[in-house]
Amino acid sequence: MTITWSLQGWDGCRLVQVNSTVPFTFGDASEMSGEGASRQGDAQRRRGEQKRGEELRRHILFAAKDVFQETGYERASMDAVALRAKTSKRSLYAHFESKDKLFLAVLDLIRELYLGRLKTPDAYAEDQAEAVTLFCGRFLQLMTWEPQVRTCRLSISVAERQPGSSNAYFDAVIASTLERLSAYLAEHCAMSVADGTALAEDLISRTVLPRLLRTLLNVERPITDDPDDAALAEQVDLDAMRRVVATALPSRPARPE
Repeated sequence: MTITWSLQGWDGCRLVQVNSTVPFTFGDASEMSGEGASRQGDAQRRRGEQKRGEELRRHILFAAKDVFQETGYERASMDAVALRAKTSKRSLYAHFESKDKLFLAVLDLIRELYLGRLKTPDAYAEDQAEAVTLFCGRFLQLMTWEPQVRTCRLSISVAERQPGSSNAYFDAVIASTLERLSAYLAEHCAMSVADGTALAEDLISRTVLPRLLRTLLNVERPITDDPDDAALAEQVDLDAMRRVVATALPSRPARPE
């Protein structure tokens, strides 16, 4: 917005006129009156509520995930989630009738995002030992990533009061990983499902749990950079994992000459 003004006056014996156009900008949010800030907040909420149905539900879940991770379950509130999602409490409660149910839905979202990044062992390599190594390495990389560490700690903190929530997190992340690894081992290493499950649990306990526990207890720093596939070798000791996997996998019969 611009304002144009003119001024007439005497310069010695001459009448002069000065015309000027100057820019005029509104102050930022910190300079607004209380009423102006309120109008801005209302506008943000209206923009949030323009989303409908499944799009709005998913938008709320991402906002809630951030709130839970940043503040913890106890301090998180439906008001805070509505504010972060830029939607009304009425819209929030229309999708999630309680904080407990919202938290469970967030865990489902985390499972979806996590498994999408983890993939299955056969996506990493054709060689069985290398596929298992990279799968376990990727699992460790994702579990020691700072946002996942916060989520894991959050689930542990509510385990006594809300065992359903902590069980849901275990199923979403730990159990799903074990299922993928055990299924791969049973299929590619010619072993029973029970033996594949036992071997998967042994491999995870030896390659992932030591560092994961140190990270959860703040003995070791979590990964802060994005856990990209390309950074796996930098963020995880794959050579140590290869040694564990090589001794754990059953020996393959020699090819006939």
